[in-house]
Amino acid sequence: MSKTKERIRDSQLRYKQGLGQNFIYDDDLLKELVRVSGVEAEDDVLEVGPGSGSMTKYLCEAAHHVLSLELDERLLPMIRTFLAPYPNFELHQGDALTENLPELTANLRKPFCVVANIPYYITTPLVNLLLGGTLPLKRLALMVQKEVADKMLAEPGDEDYGPLAIRCQYFCDPYVAMDVPAACFTPVPKVDSAFVILPMREEPPVQVHSEKTFFRVAAAAFAMRRKTMVNNLCPAFQLTREEACELMRDCGLDERIRGERLTMADFALLANKLDQPAEFPCSVVGRCCESGDIIQE
Repeated sequence: MSKTKERIRDSQLRYKQGLGQNFIYDDDLLKELVRVSGVEAEDDVLEVGPGSGSMTKYLCEAAHHVLSLELDERLLPMIRTFLAPYPNFELHQGDALTENLPELTANLRKPFCVVANIPYYITTPLVNLLLGGTLPLKRLALMVQKEVADKMLAEPGDEDYGPLAIRCQYFCDPYVAMDVPAACFTPVPKVDSAFVILPMREEPPVQVHSEKTFFRVAAAAFAMRRKTMVNNLCPAFQLTREEACELMRDCGLDERIRGERLTMADFALLANKLDQPAEFPCSVVGRCCESGDIIQE
């Protein structure tokens, strides 16, 4: 039995399925995960979901400072005791989706890294939150469900291509550092995982006048996957069919194409055209709806 399992047993802690608690106890695997995360000696780290603190230990050994954010209050005494030997460790109780992250991370060195082994059901909302805010990030290193990793890296025409891929690839240059089978976790989840590294880009791969409009267009493309981009643009931006067809033609795009076939550059063309009153009727630009602000997968 690993030392971490002994700590869990001695604490008489019961895993909470509702919080998606699945811990890794293999020290060699934990060391390798920290190594491939790219965390360096000068980096500060925000760790979301330290769990038992097993990986946190190796993050503390690799980084300048580690701030861990844990939702489950029951874990706090065990984490504090286990990591007491590390003066560069700080623990905060709270929910990553509702905490004021800019305020929480105000004292971290900038830019900082985010490392997370998070419940699968909050992966997309958390990624949207981290990449949609103003946090000065260096990279993300996330343990996610294998299917979510596929969505992050999907390309136009792929079955998994969608808003999450566009957001991740606009802000980051993501790649899978390691596949992690379900058997590596306790309790064993029903799905395999992947450790995805998302280094932040210095510049996005496309130039847009407004990121807000760009992501609205991308969200509209996948609102109804079986419909053409023209049919999706109409309700999302309150366009007539003729206005939507004209917009597509002006961007050199086939009026019959579906959104899942469009590239990030195509979405940028459409967004920039919508943001140019001289090129496109002001009445249309003013009718852009707010529904595309948040990506849902």
